[in-house]
Amino acid sequence: MAFNRAMGERFAPGLALLGLLLLWEAACWAFSLPAFVLPSPSAILTATWKLDPTIWAEHIFATLRVTLLGYGLSILIGIPLAIALASSRLLSRTLYPLLVIVQSTPIVAVAPIIVVVMGAGDLPRVFITFLIAFFPIVVSTVTGLLATPPELIELSRSLGASRAREFRNIRLPYAIPHLFSALRISITLAVIGAVVAEFVAADKGLGYFINFSTSMFQVPQAFAALMMLVIISLGLFQLVGLVQRLLFTWSVPKNEG
Repeated sequence: MAFNRAMGERFAPGLALLGLLLLWEAACWAFSLPAFVLPSPSAILTATWKLDPTIWAEHIFATLRVTLLGYGLSILIGIPLAIALASSRLLSRTLYPLLVIVQSTPIVAVAPIIVVVMGAGDLPRVFITFLIAFFPIVVSTVTGLLATPPELIELSRSLGASRAREFRNIRLPYAIPHLFSALRISITLAVIGAVVAEFVAADKGLGYFINFSTSMFQVPQAFAALMMLVIISLGLFQLVGLVQRLLFTWSVPKNEG
């Protein structure tokens, strides 16, 4: 009984996706929907295979490069900034509202301005990706750092531990589960940020390719690029989870193990 339930939980998502695709295919066939309105899954697969693999590789690599650079920058800046905000009440009260303002600003509206200021190349695309991805890392890490039991903090201070040691040995381990939750959210946001940036200014990348395909009414091709983006997002999301399971096994919730 338990085995059947475990197998059901394992295969349920895949079966649900397969059912959705079959329903989609049947609807396109039954209502004779034209491909430029809603292509069927089989038409999308055909469009995927028809395109030269080197063209796919070029666009996928361009999007992955911007995604990972922006994501890496958001980690490099987000975690130290979170430690600074958790360390100083004055800094937190000063910077937190500014971070909220930045996050509340529609990036799609700001993106053209960023491109004009920073020029062509990867820099504006990486910066746009960073702007979208860094906020969850800062907020969740600060929450984790401040969630440390106060009795542990008092004990470490009574033993004469320095402020740096308090963060390194007590607060940061408590923040790890919060941090990885944020990293999982941020990696999917980084993919979205890269695509938004490619919509505005790029000559390669999956966002650029979707824009180009729809302008040429090659809607199945655009859906194929969208499918690639979903696969990339899911792959990167699982990769972050794998890193957590390998390096911080103790921080993984039991129902995810």
